Amino acid sequence: MTADLIAKLAARLGPKGFATDAATLAPYLTEWRGKFSGATPLLAMPASTEEVADVVRLCAEAGAAITTQGGNTGLVGGQIPDGEVLVSLRRMNRLRSIDADNDSLVVDAGIVLAAVQKAAADSDRLFPLSLASEGSATIGGLISTNAGGVHVLRYGMMRDLVLGIEAVLPDGRVLNGLKALRKDNTGYDLKQLFIGAEGTLGVITGATLKLFPRPRARETALLGVTDARAALALLHRVKATTGAVSAFEVMNRLSVDLVIKNVANMRDPLPGAALMVLIEFEAAHAEGLRDAVEQALAAAIESGEAQTALIAENASQARDFWAVREAISAGHKPEGAQVNHDVSVPVSKTPDFLARADAAMERMCPGVRIVAFGHMGDGNFHYSAMQPIGADPARFPGAALTQAVYEIATALAGSISAEHGIGIARKADLVRFKDAESLALMRTLKRALDPHNVMNPRTLLS
Repeated sequence: MTADLIAKLAARLGPKGFATDAATLAPYLTEWRGKFSGATPLLAMPASTEEVADVVRLCAEAGAAITTQGGNTGLVGGQIPDGEVLVSLRRMNRLRSIDADNDSLVVDAGIVLAAVQKAAADSDRLFPLSLASEGSATIGGLISTNAGGVHVLRYGMMRDLVLGIEAVLPDGRVLNGLKALRKDNTGYDLKQLFIGAEGTLGVITGATLKLFPRPRARETALLGVTDARAALALLHRVKATTGAVSAFEVMNRLSVDLVIKNVANMRDPLPGAALMVLIEFEAAHAEGLRDAVEQALAAAIESGEAQTALIAENASQARDFWAVREAISAGHKPEGAQVNHDVSVPVSKTPDFLARADAAMERMCPGVRIVAFGHMGDGNFHYSAMQPIGADPARFPGAALTQAVYEIATALAGSISAEHGIGIARKADLVRFKDAESLALMRTLKRALDPHNVMNPRTLLS
């Protein structure tokens, strides 16, 4: 990093858009869980697409690498720099426009998800992406990692919610792709290159997003089931009989027990249930939804797919159900040495995955404790293996357990990363588990768009 480049960036961005002092840099250099930390010679905080383009161009001309950061909510370390120029888009947080008649809006990449949800609601529309970090996660980061969340079952991943993208390419040119079209058959769908690319092909600076009608009715139910196979049967029942399922989440017994143990002001809504299933239903109008849900759940209990069922009587009780689910990560974090996984398999294979993974973990580490929860409706589990109670954390075989989990998911035609991305943490695993042809094509695209490896050079690809 040359003094000349630093001077040019400082002159272009001004005092509000440029920082080198330790106090300002500190919050940007550590991942929120403390698992990744780094360093940067300077923080660039551009306030417009033009400023981003100039920053990237100046860095490219100087041969300086860039790490891009949104809300710093990522879980695989790709947003933390290690000597690169750090570019934060948090100052780019405008709602540029909204077209309710087209069910779309255009935003800066640095706007947080909660603000997009509110803007949609203010226009009597819905932006359906929902996840725990929605108050801090930015749209650019969510697009770069192809975020999922709890409503993928009904609305799809972030990839399905983006109509257009504006992005600064690695040489500073700007791709102006903020169309709001559902149909555009004029060649390659270039926006898809940047969705899930984790900042390795350019800096996303703006996006056109899909909106949906706001549901007028919502029901939330919590059920106790015996095992994952019963949960799978329940999933198909409620989808077929109600046509209104927007979320289908599972929580194993230990995941809930640790929430009650380690998170304040939580209570167990279904004591003794081996597996809890949290279902959210949405409809355009209230008439008939409650009856349909009650009938579906009664039939599930009669058939043995569920043992118990609670339907939230009001919004407060629904929030209480969701609070348990959303606190699971915090609940098992204090439990010593552990390895956490974000894997997916075909929905039909979810019971097989849990059975095989649980057996392998116990065989490799007797007494291991398993927290399994997440989006069973779309085949995605957050699967954590934790040290046995009283065991020596230094002897916990975390790396071997992780490889076993990945091998099982891959054998079931699954993925080692369902929604969190690859980042720094999973680069070596990507090489091992991704097919060679796909990796070769990914590297070809990277070299074509970023021949000097300027953009997020330590992320995703080796």
